[in-house]
Amino acid sequence: MPDTGLGRCRVLAGDLGRVGVWTFAFDAQPAGLVREGAAEIEELGYGALWFGEAYGRDAAGQASLLLAATRRLVVATGIASVERRDPVSMAMVERTLGEAFPGRFLLGIGGHRTASQPGAEPAYRSGRSGPTGAPRAGALGMMRDYLDAMDAAARLPGVPAVPESVPRRVLAALGPKMLQLAAERTWGAHSYFVPVAHTARARAALGPHAFLGVEQAVVLDRNLDRAREVAAAHVAGYMAMAHHQIANVRRLGFGDEDFVDGRPSRRLVDAIVAYGDVDALHARVREHLDAGADHVCVQVLTADPGVLPRAEWRELAPALVG
Repeated sequence: MPDTGLGRCRVLAGDLGRVGVWTFAFDAQPAGLVREGAAEIEELGYGALWFGEAYGRDAAGQASLLLAATRRLVVATGIASVERRDPVSMAMVERTLGEAFPGRFLLGIGGHRTASQPGAEPAYRSGRSGPTGAPRAGALGMMRDYLDAMDAAARLPGVPAVPESVPRRVLAALGPKMLQLAAERTWGAHSYFVPVAHTARARAALGPHAFLGVEQAVVLDRNLDRAREVAAAHVAGYMAMAHHQIANVRRLGFGDEDFVDGRPSRRLVDAIVAYGDVDALHARVREHLDAGADHVCVQVLTADPGVLPRAEWRELAPALVG
C-alpha cells in the first residue's frame, strides 16, 4: 500500500478510516446508479460515505439503500434533519439501521431552524425538558431536548435492550457551545463548510477524545480559473440562504468585504473549497487532519451537479486512501 501521508486506512466494518466521501449527488440519481456508485466508493477504499438530506430521498431510506449496496463501508447521515422528524422517529431510524447493519451506520443529526426563529415550523417541539417543563430556548436548548427525547424513546416499555446494535451518533456542530454539547452527549461532531482554522478551534472545544469529522469541498481541475468558478458558485449558494455556515465564517473573521453583491471574495472561496490538482486537494485534507480532525469527508464539486463525480472519486482515491 503506498504511503499517502494520511495514515493507514485499513477499512473494517465500523471503521471510518481517515478519508471518506461526502455527496448530495445521489439525490438526483435512480436507485440503480446509487447502488453502483456506493459499491464503487467502497471498492476504491474510502472509509465512509456521507450524504446530506435536502430535497431528494428521506435520510433513512437513502441510508438503507446505501448500506444494502455495500458490505463494510460506513454510511453516515450528514445530516438527518431534526426539522423533519420528531425524536422518537429519529430514535427508531437509529435503532433499526443499527440492528440491521451493526457497526456500519453513523447517525449525524442537526438542523438550521428552531422554534425561536421567525417563520420556522420544525417537526419537533418539546414540552418535556427544561427547568419549568417548557422547551429550552434556542438551537442549543432545542438540541438538548431532542437528545433527551431520543434517549427516552430507547427506554420505552417493549423496546428491546440491544445496546451493541445502537450506532454512533454525532451532532452537526460549528459554534463552541454546540461542539461542547456534542462532546458531552454524543460520539462527537460533524462540521460542514469550514476552513482549516475552524477545525483547530473545534478540536479545542471538543477536547482530545471526541470524534471530529470534517467535510471538505473540492474541485479537481487543473484549470484554476475554471475550478475557481465552480468553487465560487458553491460558496455563493450558501450566501443566498440563512445558513449557520455563513454566521460561522463571520465568527472566524470574514467580514462584509467577503460578501459583496452575492459574490464571495477569493479569500473566502479559497478557505472553504480546495481546488486544483490531486496534490492540492491532498494537502488540504492533510491540513485538516493536522489541525485535529479524525476523519475528512471530501465533497467533490463539478460544473454539473446532476452527474455523479465517479471519475473524480477514482482519481483521488490513490492519493487519499492509498
